Amino acid sequence: MDIKDDASFGDGEVVMVLDDKRRGQIIVLKAGSGSNTHNGMIDHDFIIGKAEGYLVETRKGKHFRVVRPSISEIIELMPRGAQVIYPKDLGQILMMGDIRPGLKVLESGVGSGALSMTLLNAGVDLVGYEIREDFKNRAFNNVEKFLPKEALDRYRVELRDVYEEISESSFDRVLLDLPEPWRVVDHLEGVLRSGGLIMAYQTSVGQLEQFRAALAKWRYFMPQTVEVSVRPWHYSENVLRPEHRMVAHTGFLTVARKL
Repeated sequence: MDIKDDASFGDGEVVMVLDDKRRGQIIVLKAGSGSNTHNGMIDHDFIIGKAEGYLVETRKGKHFRVVRPSISEIIELMPRGAQVIYPKDLGQILMMGDIRPGLKVLESGVGSGALSMTLLNAGVDLVGYEIREDFKNRAFNNVEKFLPKEALDRYRVELRDVYEEISESSFDRVLLDLPEPWRVVDHLEGVLRSGGLIMAYQTSVGQLEQFRAALAKWRYFMPQTVEVSVRPWHYSENVLRPEHRMVAHTGFLTVARKL
């Protein structure tokens, strides 16, 4: 995906179309093509060359607002095979993991590529381990489809079981979204550099307990576990209140430093 320097939408660009209820759909513009929505077909030629915020009309006479999506919106709406990590947790991973350009990062497993996209968007050099070929392909395709082309130069996914071995070394960060991340801790010697960070995303207390025990066994420094809660608020004329629904528990994030 390449974004034009000016404000107009270009052929091949990723956009989000929003109906009158603010329900979004991600599409990739292609000259001469179109996309189906719940309110009729949108012709891409009507969008290409227009400025952000353009109101496009479907073949059924319905209108959609066209904008450039944020990385969070892309992740929420993109095609997926596995359940993705929620944006509220992805943002915390960037901060707790001190993710920044130029770091060499190992990620396992890659699922649908939500974490991969977030890390690449932050500028890291990323190696992914995945045991399922369909997940490997889905993650790579999502990165190729929704991120700038240069991101692919920093991304490699291998069909490999991280529980068995890690064939490379000198990683600055190791990020794990796996059922049994404690099994990886046992063979990080020589893989994660001194001062590097290991982080795991876990959904259950049982997983968390075993991972923390493995970190203690190998004397990882300053382990920290958090759970992220985000409560949206509703605003309308004369009304300001918390939303009736919120995404509550999704998972635990644990980070520790190797010394």
